[in-house]
Amino acid sequence: MTKYIKLMRATMFIAILAVSQIVLSQQDSQYTKYMYNTETVNPAYAGNRGVLSFAGLYRTQWVGINGAPKTMNFSVNSPVSERVGLGLSFFNDEIGISTENNVAIDFSYTLPLNDDELYLSFGLKGGLNILDVDYGKLNPNVITDPAFHPSNNIDGQLSTIIGAGLYLRHRDKWYIGLSSPSLLETEHYDDVTISTASELMHLYLIGGYVFDLTPEWKFKPAFLLKAVDGAPLAADLSANFLYANKLTLGAAYRWDSALSGLLGFQVTDNIMLGYAYDYDLTDIGNYSSGSHEIFFRFELGKQGSGIINPRFF
Repeated sequence: MTKYIKLMRATMFIAILAVSQIVLSQQDSQYTKYMYNTETVNPAYAGNRGVLSFAGLYRTQWVGINGAPKTMNFSVNSPVSERVGLGLSFFNDEIGISTENNVAIDFSYTLPLNDDELYLSFGLKGGLNILDVDYGKLNPNVITDPAFHPSNNIDGQLSTIIGAGLYLRHRDKWYIGLSSPSLLETEHYDDVTISTASELMHLYLIGGYVFDLTPEWKFKPAFLLKAVDGAPLAADLSANFLYANKLTLGAAYRWDSALSGLLGFQVTDNIMLGYAYDYDLTDIGNYSSGSHEIFFRFELGKQGSGIINPRFF
């Protein structure tokens, strides 16, 4: 009975979180394998791997709690000339009663610096976001406000995505990027409930450095900082070890939020698979068995100048 009461409290928390997310602001999803999902947060990364690159990620958060976030994204990017890269990405995010879908095109332009040891990329993102809200999924014993009646559902509200980014990398040692996947603050207005849902601008700073420990072992610490108005600064710190360009083992810490274990395997020169598990450090960890993330990458083509194969970023 105690476990059931805890689960009901957690479900109530998700319902309240979903409603507050709709009324106040839509926030970008979080990823544990952000270091392998760079194009999602920084359009300047498009084409930087030097090959046609397909990547997909699925994340299920707070397993065991009804309405907990589920996120899926898929992207493809490639260089189309010596300096220009293009990418296409699709994103789906579900939390509680709300569902977001977006599709975006990424463009990057890269300048070689310092005798081809450094590369500076400028990126632009453009696309559409679609928001759906189904108030019929709410528990009427939790949410009693008539404004959240199913007749007030939000169906397919469109908003524009415009993003930009900078990405500076050494040929095979380090990288740092600054970006905002969506520069516009968009208001989704509902004239029935007389409420708005705001898409706020997020600012990302990402970076990492590769240390050659031995001919077989490499070590890469990495970080992701995320800032958005009205929320505390979010910080993800990770440490990854790469063995024989095949096996990746790592751990991560999301500030005051979660501890994570990371695993990756380069199946062939073209295919990489990865998995991450998050153990939640907040009170919600009492009601959940953690979060899971699955990642894959498939690449075609021969990597060109300035690219190390297989590269650690």
